[in-house]
Amino acid sequence: MKLLTKIRLLILFFIIALILSGVTAFPVETELRWLLNHPALVPTFAEQWLKEVYAALVETNAKYPMLAYGFDWLAFAHIVIAMAFIGPLKDPVKNIWVIDWAMMACVAIIPLAFIAAPIRHIPIFHVLIDCSFGVIGLIPLAICRKWIKQLELSK
Repeated sequence: MKLLTKIRLLILFFIIALILSGVTAFPVETELRWLLNHPALVPTFAEQWLKEVYAALVETNAKYPMLAYGFDWLAFAHIVIAMAFIGPLKDPVKNIWVIDWAMMACVAIIPLAFIAAPIRHIPIFHVLIDCSFGVIGLIPLAICRKWIKQLELSK
């Protein structure tokens, strides 16, 4: 498989992952209800906290549905961020800066999670899940960056 094709496939994977991780914010109450209705999928240490989150979502959505608009914007932001990768998809060498920017964003997840979580009373297991998105996101981005540099040298 040609290097340019491999790069584009990896970028496409990242775009899809970003969009999927974002659109899950739209039906968060429904998703959480489904998860709690399947207790075998919920680790014991997370069960009580997830029940509290669900109760808060139900109550908030019933009394103040406008606050869920924040989840809509979160989902939209993921879609818009994914659109930034159209540049590297078209011309990876010229738009490698998008890959660099995304790698910095992945790293920035970690301090944000550890600073904001205690303020918002988020348990450490959830902080680690959030941080894992940054760490896992770095993997395909670093591979992609390496391949783009190889492509640039081959021209």
